[in-house]
Amino acid sequence: MTILTALLQGTKLLEEETVSAPRLTAEVLLTHALQRERSYLYAHPEEELTEIAWIHYGRYLHERMKGKPTQYITGRQEFYGRDFRVTPDVLIPRPETEHLVEAAIARIHPRDLVVDVGTGSGAIAISLALETPAHVFATDISTAALRVAEANGQRLSSHVSFLACDLVDALRDQSINVLVSNPPYVPRTDQPSLQREVRDYEPHVALFGGPSGLEIYERLIVEATRVLRPHGWLLLELGYNSLEPVRAMLQREWSEITVMHDLAGLPRVIAARQDPLEV
Repeated sequence: MTILTALLQGTKLLEEETVSAPRLTAEVLLTHALQRERSYLYAHPEEELTEIAWIHYGRYLHERMKGKPTQYITGRQEFYGRDFRVTPDVLIPRPETEHLVEAAIARIHPRDLVVDVGTGSGAIAISLALETPAHVFATDISTAALRVAEANGQRLSSHVSFLACDLVDALRDQSINVLVSNPPYVPRTDQPSLQREVRDYEPHVALFGGPSGLEIYERLIVEATRVLRPHGWLLLELGYNSLEPVRAMLQREWSEITVMHDLAGLPRVIAARQDPLEV
């Protein structure tokens, strides 16, 4: 079995199972089995696969055809130009979340204290620690997720302090300059209609924000008024149809409310500044 034949057969199998981007997926899985870069496939198309490589590749194809996300098979996902390790204990970082990182970078000053709530893989917190001169903390209720985040932080040589707690329970009052979060925001009622890759494999504690999908937003906004310093910034990633409800939650005690859209034109991030005169 040559590399080219394996690639063609893998692509055909994935197509038959209607897996999205079958050719690219086959390439990624084959390079993972070979422990090579994708360019190697096209530089050595006639090379024979070893028995071990073929066994691994076949297993990866089978897992992907059953719905397991490619990122959980390879154990990696790129985010903000860096390679992050991921496991089924954490959400797979999405490119859209890079808008949240960019919005936070624009509001962070030297020596600021920044916290990423619900850090998961640590992608947001680690990116902010490496891109800004801030002191970054990250929280998560899942100790399994924190182990993944801490390993990513060490591997990428970032200085992030990780805390196990519910939202910001472990933080002191008025201790933070910037609070960022990509919170659970999928309504529980949407569970049956989710893609199987998301519904069956990604951690539900990081996906579902209660019956309406707004419950974590409500709790987090209240807690943010406690831990943010006067004029501190709150930045939240938005879920589908959550803009207006979240904006309404911010109307009373927040100012400079700004919405940022993603490349598809969808509202992706909302930023607001705590108004000390209203608190």
